[in-house]
Amino acid sequence: MLMSPSVSRALLPLICLLAVLCGAQAQAQSSKNLAPGFTKRSPNSKLVIVPVDVELFSISAGGVPEPKADWTEAASKNFRAALGNQKDMLGVNLQDLAEKDLDELSDINALHGAVAQSVFLHHMLGTIALPTKNGLLDWSMGDSIKPLKDKTGADYALFTWIRDSYASPERKAAMVAMALLGVGLQGGAQVAYASLVDLNTGRVVWFNVLRRASGDLREAAPAVETVQALLSGFPDTK
Repeated sequence: MLMSPSVSRALLPLICLLAVLCGAQAQAQSSKNLAPGFTKRSPNSKLVIVPVDVELFSISAGGVPEPKADWTEAASKNFRAALGNQKDMLGVNLQDLAEKDLDELSDINALHGAVAQSVFLHHMLGTIALPTKNGLLDWSMGDSIKPLKDKTGADYALFTWIRDSYASPERKAAMVAMALLGVGLQGGAQVAYASLVDLNTGRVVWFNVLRRASGDLREAAPAVETVQALLSGFPDTK
């Protein structure tokens, strides 16, 4: 249906307002993942990929998470391979840190896990916001990243932390039985954090989180989907 010129003029302010609001919402969503003043990496910047901090669990019939070493080993390999296929997203100036190198820097990876959990709780979740942060992504790993900077000479580091769990056959049977009684039992879940850290300052300049009941790192193909979901919105160099 065509509108008359007078109606179109009357609706113009509303259309402009909606456009502004949509743009502001998109900007808010983007800025939630980015540190103030950061938008993208410089074209010549070097990125080091820190080996993923990952552990997989089987959920017992009673709901107890039991570590699975073979699953964790497979997940680490699948995640690393999936990351290797994301050069269009990560850029070409990459360095892949070896597991043996990480042995010397294990404290840094452990620190990232603690910082990432804090970012999620106090920034991404939003229910336990810290007044001093003013709603901004304002976290740092401090001088602890200096050994990584000295070792690699990189400008940025990508840290990833994943805890993945899957319902055992016994748990699935319990879920079905309890569902018949109207009681819901939780199965497995995938929780993952990704942080881009400026190695010159220690600042977390980009952060993303996955918290869902889907995803599987035990096989190569679904591991690719997890990587792509976790790195959605990753800052490029273009």
